[in-house]
Amino acid sequence: MKLIAGLGNPGREYAATRHNIGFMVIDRLARKLGVAVEKKKFKALFGQGQIGSEKVLLVKPQTYMNLSGEAVSALLRWHKLGPADLIVVFDDMDLPPGKLRIRQSGGAGGHRGMESIIMSLGTEGFARLRIGVGKPPDPGFSGTGYVLSRLAGEDVKVYEESVNLAAEALHCLVSAGLESAMNEYNRK
Repeated sequence: MKLIAGLGNPGREYAATRHNIGFMVIDRLARKLGVAVEKKKFKALFGQGQIGSEKVLLVKPQTYMNLSGEAVSALLRWHKLGPADLIVVFDDMDLPPGKLRIRQSGGAGGHRGMESIIMSLGTEGFARLRIGVGKPPDPGFSGTGYVLSRLAGEDVKVYEESVNLAAEALHCLVSAGLESAMNEYNRK
C-alpha cells in the first residue's frame, strides 16, 4: 500500500489558494479513481483506492499545514507502513508555476508542512511531488501572503493543467515506479 498525502489547509478560505494545491491533486486523483476522501481519523480525511495492483490511501491532513506530520505519521503507523510507502504532494515557490518535480527524498526547502512530516518521521527518505507556484510578482508581497492568496485569471488555467498532470504523475509513480515517473514528468 502507498499513502499519498496532499498538503493544504482545511476550510473554505484556503480552498482555491496555491498552498492547497496538494489537496487539489488528491481530489483530482480521487475522482479519477472513484474514491471518496471523506473518512476521518488521526486528524485527516482519507479514502482508499487502487492503482493497478497497488492499494493507495489518499490523505488530506486536517491539522493545518504546519502540523501535517501529526496526521501523516499517525496514518503510516496505523497502516503499518514506512517512509518508503509515502508520497507527499505540495506547493513549491522555487519552481515556476505549474512545473512538476518528483524526487525520491530531500529536505523541506522551507516548506513548513514538509518540515513537520520530516520531523515526525525522523527522515527525509520518502517520495515527493512538488508543484511549482513561483514567487510573488511583487517583491514587497510576503511569501505567506502569496501562497495563501486566491487563484484568479490565467493562474486558474495553469494550475488546473498542473493538477491534472500531477494526478497522472502519481498514477505513473505508483504503477510504473519512481524512475519512470521522474523520467516522464520532470521534463514537462
